Amino acid sequence: MLRELLLNGGRASREAIARAILEHDPSQVEYYEQVVQNMVGRVLTSKPDLVRREGREYELVAAPELSQDERRELIGICDEQIARYLAARGAAVWSHRRRQGRILSGSIRYEVLKRARFRCELCGVSADERALEVDHIVPRNHGGSDDISNLQALCYTCNASKRDRDDTDFRDHKNLYQQRESGCLFCETARSGIVAENELAYVRRDGFPVTHLHTLVIPKRHVASYLDLTQPELNAVHQLSVSQRTSLQSEDGTIAGFNVGVNDGAAAGQTIMHAHLHLIPRRSGDVARPRGGIRHVIPGRGEYG
Repeated sequence: MLRELLLNGGRASREAIARAILEHDPSQVEYYEQVVQNMVGRVLTSKPDLVRREGREYELVAAPELSQDERRELIGICDEQIARYLAARGAAVWSHRRRQGRILSGSIRYEVLKRARFRCELCGVSADERALEVDHIVPRNHGGSDDISNLQALCYTCNASKRDRDDTDFRDHKNLYQQRESGCLFCETARSGIVAENELAYVRRDGFPVTHLHTLVIPKRHVASYLDLTQPELNAVHQLSVSQRTSLQSEDGTIAGFNVGVNDGAAAGQTIMHAHLHLIPRRSGDVARPRGGIRHVIPGRGEYG
């Protein structure tokens, strides 16, 4: 920014400074390399008598035969067609790059990237190797919110590819998350029983606690199996679990650990067929031999080593 101000006599517009920064961002060039390879390049090379591809380079077959005047004429035709296209489409041409108008705050972006340990949550590449973007799991134009539980860190390559490869029909997602079942204890929990909540999940204390402050984290949608939760729901449950750990430890300084578990199916002990996660506080000495933890759900099989 200082360089651009100096180059322009001390004053420069925000757009000019942004363009100067863009010149030094290799991730943008790599993004459009993907566009060339997968879109425009693929279209033109489908006509081998027009454009040929050799490795990373493209060749206009007839170029050596064109005079300077013919080249200038063809460039003028291209410029005219681009201008017509942009005039007809307007801002919609770049809407996918503008994230549909609303910009996430820097603090939210940081929290998403920090949660992902600054790695792409799809391919695992580090932010040191490839620029990371904050992606809406359920897209905004399909009703997805800016809540952190609906956000994930993706590298620019995975984010660009996601739209093309993901064939999930999001049109009914709003209705999906509204699913409730009459008579279900967790679907009909009174507001007074809710300790904390976010968009897709809520927290209540267990009605039959195995330790003091035994807590349940419950998706709002009625779904029997925890393993059938969507990624946004898993994010929402995890977010509340982490915040409850901090809250419970602040409330009770004797808490030294937690058992975190799910009963999935009647054979595994599930009695309320609405998925939920148990967050069970543990204190030093609360049982004689804690080693093995959740392995003790099968009597006699908790000991090992």
